[in-house]
Amino acid sequence: MGKTLGIIGGGQLGMMIAEAAKKMPQDVSEIIVLDPTENCPASQVGATQIVADFKDKDAIIRLSEKSDIITYEIESGDSDVLKSVEKNAEINPSPEALRIIQDKYLQKTFLRENNIPVSDFVKIENIEDVKNILKEFGYPALLKARRDAYDGRGNYKIDSENNIQEAYDYFKGQKLLLEKFVPFKMEVSVIASRNTKGQIKTYPLVENIHEENILRQTIAPARVSEDVTKKAEAIAEKAMTVLKGAGIFGIEMFVTQDDSIVINEVAPRVHNSGHHSLQSSETSQFEQHLRAILGLKLGSTKLIHNTIMYNILGSKKFQGEYKPLEISEDNLFLKMYGKKISKPLRKLGHFNLVGSNGESIDQLIEKLDTLKPKASVQSI
Repeated sequence: MGKTLGIIGGGQLGMMIAEAAKKMPQDVSEIIVLDPTENCPASQVGATQIVADFKDKDAIIRLSEKSDIITYEIESGDSDVLKSVEKNAEINPSPEALRIIQDKYLQKTFLRENNIPVSDFVKIENIEDVKNILKEFGYPALLKARRDAYDGRGNYKIDSENNIQEAYDYFKGQKLLLEKFVPFKMEVSVIASRNTKGQIKTYPLVENIHEENILRQTIAPARVSEDVTKKAEAIAEKAMTVLKGAGIFGIEMFVTQDDSIVINEVAPRVHNSGHHSLQSSETSQFEQHLRAILGLKLGSTKLIHNTIMYNILGSKKFQGEYKPLEISEDNLFLKMYGKKISKPLRKLGHFNLVGSNGESIDQLIEKLDTLKPKASVQSI
């Protein structure tokens, strides 16, 4: 009999984990998700849903009583509560790994203590700290929320002394850190996996292009030298070794002007920049995550096709129901997330454009440029 899998979060990542689990019935017999949005994406593909906040203690306890193993697609769960329910269910990645990673200050401190390269950073207690540290860091610098921030929503770039107060007020009393700006030439990431027995595998380095702090497209493989790729993958493997959590981790990095690698942040879950693996790789990140947390042998991470992943985002011009997208193209794989309402820059779906006939990355980019207008969301 397969195990009952509990997932904290039932958005698109939970949906794609659930879809992968459905293909492994001998290992996973039932899927339960905890998510505050009724009819969340994961519930639309056969997962049972507990409707509650990600941090709801009673709901997490209920999920643990119904599950054999718990994982998450969002790092907003309460790590202390998760630690307390380990007697009911196995939890991967571990609550301790989650506790370290979900607080960006603790995460960067941990990485630095383990000699893993990160940008300079300082914990902020008050606005005077910001002013004093900026004298050392210079401009620009990034003021960041330590917790519950993603897609750039927890970042504020300080360009001059004139917007220090505005930046500080933006966070409304949240715990903060200040980071020295890294003048990078490229944003990249490694999707890394570690199973419960300690086996580690990394996917090839990919290149990420952002718009308004939100990932818009991922190019697999990254257009960098072999030396840069090896350095990034070695850093990712070291991070996985010291963090010790089982599962997929998305490790976002910067390539600096001199081709050094600096970790920006780590996500203890399947990651947007790994969606290409659904068609590009021998094992998708979602299957790999399940194999990792279930203690199975990890699958091959070999890239078998050049691929570009393109995110479909809600229009900035409206909020409401939208027309179904229709994009038909050879070797294009469209995935919509079942979200009924479009909101500005909300992730509604993605597609993978696959070079299955040996197309180069440059050829795929040219083709993508012709397809982008078809991927814009229109109101009904």
